Formats: sequence, C-alpha cells, structure tokens
Amino acid sequence: MSEDHTHVREFFGSRAADWDRRFPEDGPAFTRAVADFGLRAGDRVLDAGCGTGRALPALRATVGPAGTVIGADVTPQMLAAAREAGRDEVATLLLADVARLPLRTGVLDAVFAAGLIAHLPDPESNLRELARVVRPGGHLALFHPIGRAALAARHGRELSPDDLRAAPNLYPLLSAAGWETTSYADEDDRFLVVAVRRP
Repeated sequence: MSEDHTHVREFFGSRAADWDRRFPEDGPAFTRAVADFGLRAGDRVLDAGCGTGRALPALRATVGPAGTVIGADVTPQMLAAAREAGRDEVATLLLADVARLPLRTGVLDAVFAAGLIAHLPDPESNLRELARVVRPGGHLALFHPIGRAALAARHGRELSPDDLRAAPNLYPLLSAAGWETTSYADEDDRFLVVAVRRP
C-alpha cells in the first residue's frame, strides 16, 4: 500500500470479483488463525488490508455483539466484494490506507493482518501506525493461509533470505515499530505471527 495506490488497486481490483473462488480452501485457515489469536468477547479489532473480508465473520463470532470489528482496505473493488458476500453485516468497512488510519490512538485491542506485510512500502512506519491505534498490551496477528515455502512455490520462486516474514528479519522490524513478538509459526498450511503492543 504505497503513497500512490495505483499498482495495488489495479492488481487487487482486477482480481476482487473472483478472489474467494480462487482460494476456497483458505477459509478454514482464517477461522483457525482467528481462534488462535486470543481475542476476547467485547474486543475492538481491525482487519488491516481486509480484502474481501474473509476473516471478518470469524472475528465477529469471536468478539461477539459487544465487540467492534472494522475491515479496512485501499481497494474499492475488494470492499465491494466483501459487501456482496454480506460481510458488511458483521463489520464496518472502511476505504483506508493502513499507513494513515482514520482511527484514534489506542482505540483498538487488536489488529489482524492477512497477507498485508508483503504489500507495505515502508514496513516499519506502517507497522508503527498499526501500533499507534492499538492500546498498550493489545495484539497484532500477521497471517497468511499458507507458509512462506508454500507461497514461494505457488509463485514459482525460491525462498529469499530478504523475505520480511523470515524470523531474523521480522523480529527486529516488529520491535522497532513498537511490537514484541510472542509467537512465530511458519508451517505448510499457515503463517501466523502474534505480537504484543509495548507500552
């Protein structure tokens, strides 16, 4: 999500209508990741870069009717697909850039971000913005429904030591942005990193 959103919007906008149909097996992985995230009833959670909103129903089910669920994405077509799927019934959808969220400081308990980090032009600054909107002690989940090796294979690439999601790169990046990593899982069927917002 760069300052000029043209490339991101073109890439995801042209794929939004059939995004969920392209990856139908991902649904259970989203549900499992939300379950493992440690949210509680009544929590206020943001799905940053929510796309078609595949995590939103699980987030709503976890935080319950007293909780708040917001889905933010920079691509209008993705949000339109989320509405078409009825996911606006379980969450508030925002057309917004995660680099400049229209949210008050410390207003959230948690941020869930699926597939987001690879699309951040300034990861440290952008992760710091996510930290800004989360209260101290709140949580961040960086998720992908398949692990790094499986994702690289899907795209016909080799794993790179420069991959931001590699533990030696991600731990210091999160720390510099105000997060303390509490768990790191990079498995064939999921990538899930959980971090806590430092005071």
